[in-house]
Amino acid sequence: MSNQPATPLLDRVRIPGDLRQLEEAELPQLADELRTELIDAVSQTGGHLGAGLGVVELTVALHYVFNTPDDRVIWDVGHQAYPHKILTGRRERIRTLRQEDGLSGFTKRAESEYDPFGAAHSSTSISAGLGMAVARDFDGRKNHVISVIGDGAMSAGMAYEAMNNAGALDARLIVILNDNDMSIAPPSGAMSGYLARLASGGTYAGVRDFGKKLTGYLGRRIDRAVTRAVEHARGYVTGGTLFEELGFFHIGPIDGHNLEHLIPVLRNVRDHGNGPVLIHVMTQKGKGYAPAEAAADKYHGVSKFDVITGAQAKAPANAPSYTKVFAQSLIQEAEADDKIVAVTAAMPSGTGLDLFEQAFPKRMFDVGIAEQHAVTFCAGLATEGYKPFAAIYSTFLQRAYDQVVHDVAIQKLPVRFPIDRAGFVGADGPTHCGAFDVAYLGSLPGFVVMAAGDEAELKHMVRTAAAYDEGPIAFRYPRGNGVGVDMPERGAVLEIGKGRILREGSKVALLSFGTRLADCLSAAEELDAAGLSTTVADARFAKPLDTDLVDRLARNHEVLITVEEGSVGGFASHVLQHLAHTGQLENGLKIRPLVLPDAFVDHAKPEKMYADAGLDSAGIVRTVFGALGQADKSARA
Repeated sequence: MSNQPATPLLDRVRIPGDLRQLEEAELPQLADELRTELIDAVSQTGGHLGAGLGVVELTVALHYVFNTPDDRVIWDVGHQAYPHKILTGRRERIRTLRQEDGLSGFTKRAESEYDPFGAAHSSTSISAGLGMAVARDFDGRKNHVISVIGDGAMSAGMAYEAMNNAGALDARLIVILNDNDMSIAPPSGAMSGYLARLASGGTYAGVRDFGKKLTGYLGRRIDRAVTRAVEHARGYVTGGTLFEELGFFHIGPIDGHNLEHLIPVLRNVRDHGNGPVLIHVMTQKGKGYAPAEAAADKYHGVSKFDVITGAQAKAPANAPSYTKVFAQSLIQEAEADDKIVAVTAAMPSGTGLDLFEQAFPKRMFDVGIAEQHAVTFCAGLATEGYKPFAAIYSTFLQRAYDQVVHDVAIQKLPVRFPIDRAGFVGADGPTHCGAFDVAYLGSLPGFVVMAAGDEAELKHMVRTAAAYDEGPIAFRYPRGNGVGVDMPERGAVLEIGKGRILREGSKVALLSFGTRLADCLSAAEELDAAGLSTTVADARFAKPLDTDLVDRLARNHEVLITVEEGSVGGFASHVLQHLAHTGQLENGLKIRPLVLPDAFVDHAKPEKMYADAGLDSAGIVRTVFGALGQADKSARA
């Protein structure tokens, strides 16, 4: 990085209006300072570092050329938005990233007027941008709309649906393809930058429009032939034939770290652009920080780290993570069954399938950010007798719900759904919270829905899913580590629809679905000490529900508390449906369902989130006393 003066330029930039007062020659220095600030901040908070480092110059250029916030800049996913936050009035709070009551790790409309669209899931920016562009035209405004999307996000069909629509509408929309991994068409230094500036300028655009008018006068057939010939010829020089066919004027690729290339191109597009334009920008993930540049994942997501060495803080060594238990269990089952295959949608390490790929490279498929395709791809595999495991986070499986219904459930195909990140996810906040999968899968006929009470149960559920061929089956488990239970050598095949009792009592029954089981056991100790004999049961299955177990708990206890890490409409709804139809709610049973709040809960530490939701052991105890009418008495005590 370059030497910096005593008074950093970054100290003079609170909002983009201040940035636009700088001389263009000062921007490289500002970019260096911005990169240093980003590294220092994320070293203290953790978060998504590599993507932000890769777009420092692009962020500076966008806010320098465009009149934000009147001009809308939409960051796809939002992993790369930290430099944007620093430049848009949030520098003083940047060290609160992903902390309770702090800045979101993604763009968020409620956080700043410079965040015109909330993000966190991939491939939404072009669709949102097109909507904003059409609304602008309805209102007769002249502002610009810029959607910044990564090459990984371009693997999702939604991006192409939006581009196809934008091309058909000939909408005035700017899309910046931030290519930081897959080299679609590598740049060639100064010549590439020159061609990009030339192609984006008014002269070329004017010649192009004049050519279309001239050939249009000569005849439609000639117009199409000549226009296509011109565009394809330009494609050989600058790439982008695919984007041109979708109706976009393609520029690039250009070096996304060279402000002398970026600024003129953005200005030309701002001043001369008419219809949809795509600017192909090449960047390096982790740029400017040696440990990130050297890392295989370019420091995509990091914990707190030492700036000098790059060494990340390690979590305390205790129980293994649920993700790792899943991966190791699936490898074990795949060793015994060569029909087992694994599928991920661009999350091999997040789902643990990078370990599976090491063991079975030909039986693991990363289909990119394409959850819809992943699910139907698995359905196709299942029709031919294979046993696909579609390992997708709860929040991302929402993106493929129609495929789950239409292509899997209706056809009763035995696709296995390991659902990671069930429940609260801490720093990733509401966009990644796994709240709804039990409700949206449990409503589907013929679907088996399980939740692991601990890491040993997860191992059993992997084997159960591998052995189940009657239809679709899902099992959910949270982010983070297990509770340290003894692990079996190999998972057992569970009886479908049967739970278990871990502790017998006579007055209070706690029926857990998922990993709140440990808190139920802790609550039972406290309730027993208070003279309330307590049973703890692990439902294991939301569907099919263990109605015999529910009947037994309802019949033999005064209070029944259901506990789950999911939304209203999930496990408890199945329990209440059964009890209502069998008349057991009319017999004086005090039943209280504990679920996640009916709200999108902001980021915090998971234990704090569960405590606030009343889903920790103290919350369970309070609920029991409340059901018995002893809330005030227990509070005084």
